[in-house]
Amino acid sequence: MAIEFTKYHGLGNDFILIDNRSSSEPVITPEQAVKLCDRHFGIGADGVIFALPGENGTDYTMRIFNSDGSEPEMCGNGIRCLGAFLADLEGDAKKSDQYRIHTLGGVMTPQLMPDGQVKVDMGIPRLLAGEIPTTINPANEKVINQPLEVAGKTWDVTCVNMGNPHCITFVEDVATIPLEVIGPQFEHHPVFPQRINTEFIQVVRPDYVKMRVWERGAGITLACGTGACASLVAGVLTQRCDRKATVELPGGPLLIEWSQIDQRLYMTGPAERVFTGKID
Repeated sequence: MAIEFTKYHGLGNDFILIDNRSSSEPVITPEQAVKLCDRHFGIGADGVIFALPGENGTDYTMRIFNSDGSEPEMCGNGIRCLGAFLADLEGDAKKSDQYRIHTLGGVMTPQLMPDGQVKVDMGIPRLLAGEIPTTINPANEKVINQPLEVAGKTWDVTCVNMGNPHCITFVEDVATIPLEVIGPQFEHHPVFPQRINTEFIQVVRPDYVKMRVWERGAGITLACGTGACASLVAGVLTQRCDRKATVELPGGPLLIEWSQIDQRLYMTGPAERVFTGKID
């Protein structure tokens, strides 16, 4: 059986998008997703995203398999790519420039902007230790500037859940961080029972930061939308950042705003179609 797909990327964070609207379950398995994501023997991607029928009154449902076959709750760059993909699927007949999408991390609303960017209402960040989840703070309070021993060094970390778990630490120079060594040690640290995405942040100005990321289940990626949102929240909580800032990732910039009015996170960035094809 041949399955049509379209490849998109958001700042270099790339995904295989599959029209799965005729079924409530993904049409390929996690094991097959691993093979498709292989950059030498497959298509090559950080994950496979499925557009499924909506649940609980939403327009669509998003499921995603990472390149290692695991399933995350949500993906910020992926939801922008999914919004653009849905607009392409609906074509000229589409009645709306925004979609309410059910994810394992909650309902997300990507909106296609006139300039081609995609703005997403990412919801309200969750900050209690049990919501991350992490055992760093057994009192189930917020985890802000807490010490964590990783790779023989003590790091001050702040934890945020943006529908998926994030651990943020601020450094002098993100370019000097050996991500391939330290990233896996953060991801699999025993204080994170569901593993963790880890962001290393260099504050250039309160409205401009640089970020590198180790993603749970995908490793080093060029961008992470939920990570950029979590990092801004951590910057505000530690009084390093404004509530609206540009987050510069290896793949390019995202504009993140933590609204003081409704306490929701808004992420704006690109989603670009790369090519289409068929999987045998």
